[in-house]
Amino acid sequence: MRRRTLLAVGATWPGWASANVPALVRAAAAGDLAALRRLLDAGVPVDTRDAQGRTALLAATHADRVDAARLLIGRGADVNAKDQMQDSPYLLAGAQGRLVILRMTLAAGADLKSTNRYGGTALIPAAHYGHVETVRELLKTRIDIDHVNRLGWTALLEAIILGDGGAAHTEIVRLLVAHGASLQRADAHGVTPLAHAEQRGQRTIVEILRRAGAQA
Repeated sequence: MRRRTLLAVGATWPGWASANVPALVRAAAAGDLAALRRLLDAGVPVDTRDAQGRTALLAATHADRVDAARLLIGRGADVNAKDQMQDSPYLLAGAQGRLVILRMTLAAGADLKSTNRYGGTALIPAAHYGHVETVRELLKTRIDIDHVNRLGWTALLEAIILGDGGAAHTEIVRLLVAHGASLQRADAHGVTPLAHAEQRGQRTIVEILRRAGAQA
């Protein structure tokens, strides 16, 4: 998996490289294991936050710094600690398809019921962005497959409405259907998953839904 440099992280999340950001958070974003160990051994709290409430583990997750995330979780970092944007390491790993880090957060006690700023579980943005393996991993857990976010969408609806109908989103729909996702859970306007797929010309997805017994 391609890793971002600290410069790229700073460009994506302004201020990451700033001197005002705690050293532990900067080290995590950069994947600087030596600095992380030195700071933690010196007594810096593992869940130190920056001004936006972002912990070092959240920084490591955003930058896909797997080794840094492993070190921090091993030192007791909270995988459910949310920042001001309501992102946690667990939720962000799901949304960004950080599969290795996601698995670590699950093993460390990720709260499957936690939700992001849109009221969605980790499964919903994973389905939205086409992260097939992330969806597959989350479906191994007891996460609520039919959770509805503030937009009125389940993971199945979001995969169809915000997906492109390509191979990744088609496979996600197949996985969700195979794991018992509600075929008739409509959106806030009463439009079903099948109706949305038909409106978007997603032929393979339409076929999957019809074979499973979905109705428009």
